[in-house]
Parts: sequence; structure tokens; C-alpha cells
Amino acid sequence: MKNHHKRISKKLGMRPGSVVYVGKETQEPVEISTIDYSEKELKTEAGLDIAKAAQFKDSSTMSWINVNGIHDSALVEQLGTAYGIHPLVLEDIVNTGQRPTFDDSKEYVFVTLKMLLGFDEDANIKSEQVSVLFGKRWVMTFQETGEDVFDSVRQRLIKTEPRIRFMSSDYLAYTIIDAIVDHYFLVLEEIGAQIELIDDSVSVDPAPGDLNSIRKLKKQLIFMRKAVWPLREVISGLDRIENKLITDMVSPYLRDLYEHIVQVIDTIETYRDLVSGLLDLYHTGISNRMNEIMKVLTIFASIFIPLGFLAGVYGMNFDTSISPFNLPELSLKYGYILFWCLAAAIGGGLFIFFKRKRWL
Repeated sequence: MKNHHKRISKKLGMRPGSVVYVGKETQEPVEISTIDYSEKELKTEAGLDIAKAAQFKDSSTMSWINVNGIHDSALVEQLGTAYGIHPLVLEDIVNTGQRPTFDDSKEYVFVTLKMLLGFDEDANIKSEQVSVLFGKRWVMTFQETGEDVFDSVRQRLIKTEPRIRFMSSDYLAYTIIDAIVDHYFLVLEEIGAQIELIDDSVSVDPAPGDLNSIRKLKKQLIFMRKAVWPLREVISGLDRIENKLITDMVSPYLRDLYEHIVQVIDTIETYRDLVSGLLDLYHTGISNRMNEIMKVLTIFASIFIPLGFLAGVYGMNFDTSISPFNLPELSLKYGYILFWCLAAAIGGGLFIFFKRKRWL
């Protein structure tokens, strides 16, 4: 987090369109790979340089160029220049704190969004920013790391023959975005399972660890809401723009994708309400437990107050030789036994009284 803010501070005062990486520091090498295909042929290639990757812009086949690693600002800028990408778009690509948005150009369409990769060892959501650009015969994706959710898309490209449907760049871009949105449901499914477990625990015996789990869930849902809510406007905007790159064939798919995003948002809002209810249930359970403890302690105190009074009276200094009223009963042969009988009678009487009042 410190490095992240440090990078933002370095960018302050620079001209708009300055391609400066804002994100987590890393030394991982940047890898450029491609899937180039026609209706009947498909070729994959990895380890490309800028010159080789730039050749796919004017290729007669369809090309998907994927860049793993955006921390190398110079490489991103060179590749973007080769494809005629505006510097302001390149600036958004290397800014990992960018809000999901899109840009409509005559030569390309740009979309940036958050990709959720599941959960780490500490049960925090793993995420990264993904930027998708597509032109007439090419689609380009920029990722922070090599981990992604696009294996299903790659398998469909490899196994589907002929690939006439994938020959449209907007359909391939839609498929990539759809794969990202599908994984939102997987993350929400896991969050839903966590909510059920915490609900069972809080309902039976709330523990301090449950409060930490509830707070973590609340933060995760806030993060997801910030990532998904703007995406609804992005997909709606893509469906409305008048650009020859968005074909009529893809419009129904975009509307279906929009409905999926709305469903994700509705689920997030529902889970937020459930988590707020869990927090109230936790505090109620803790309060009830405290009330039960205080009730028991109060009852014990009520029973022992008169017994303490008796013990205090008989604990005073006395001398029957001075006066017969100087605690004369202490000289009785069975005075000690009589004292405990009196104490038991008082304690038992109070216990029966509390029972009849249903305080026990």
C-alpha cells in the first residue's frame, strides 16, 4: 500500500496522458502471447517482442494479443503506440486503481474492469485489473499477472471449428468480459457459504472470531460493489454506442451480459443486508449472554447478602460476662448449628422465591 501511494505521488503534476504505472511493485517479467486464428486454423505463440506483436494489427486473420504485466510502462506505451492507442487510454491501462470504464474510438473500443481470481490463504478476494481493447481484426488484453480466468475462452477457441463466430472481434471481447463476470458468481457463491457458516455460529454461540469474520465479509462486499456497480454502465454504454466495431450479432449478448451484472449487483446488495443482520445478531447474542451472566451473579449476590449480614453480626467482638444481651446465643451448645440452619433457610427461601418469579 505504501508503494501504491508513492507511485501516485510521483504522478502528481505530470501532463495528462503520462504513462506511469500505479500499482503493486513487482519484478516479474512481462510476457506477450497471442492466439491467431482463422475459420479452420489456429496458432498460439508466446514470448513475443513489440515488433512481432505489432504485426498482428493488419493481419488478415483474427488475433488475440495478451500482455501479462503492466508494470513496464515503456513496453505498454510502445505497444499502444504501434496500435494507435491514445495516451489517455494507455494511462488508464497502467493505473490499477482505475474505475471500470470504456472509451469509444473510431479505430478501437477500450474497456477496463476488475477480474476476481478467488480467495487467498487469508480469505481475502484476489483481484486484478484487466483492460480489453479490440479493433477490426484484433483483440488485446492487459493483465497485472499471468493468473486469469480465460482458460475456458482459450479452450473454446481451440475446440470450436469452424470459428466463424469468433471471427468477430467484438464477440471475442464479449466472451472475455463474460468469463470475468461469470467468476463474480463463483466468488459470491463462496461468500454466501461463509455467510451461512457464520450465521449458524452466531445463532448458537457467538464468539469474538465471528465479529472479525463479519467485518471481513463486509469489506469484501464493499470491494465487489465498487468493482461491479460501474460495470453495469459500461456494458449498457457498449450496447448503445454507434460504432461499426459493435455488430448487431453481439448486441443480444451484451444485453444478456448486462442482465448478469444486474443479478450480481442484486446478490451483493442482498448479502450486504444479510451481513448487517449478522452483525446485529452477533451484538444481540453477546448482549443476551451478558444479561444471563449478570442475572446469575445478581441472584448469587442477593442470596449471600443476608448471609453476609449474619456472618458480620456474629463476627463482632462479644463478651457475655458483661451483659446477657451481648450475643448470648453464642453460648448455646448448638449455636453454630443453629446459625447454619438459619443461613440455609434464608438462602433456600430466596432460591425458591427467584424460581417462582422465573428469574432462574
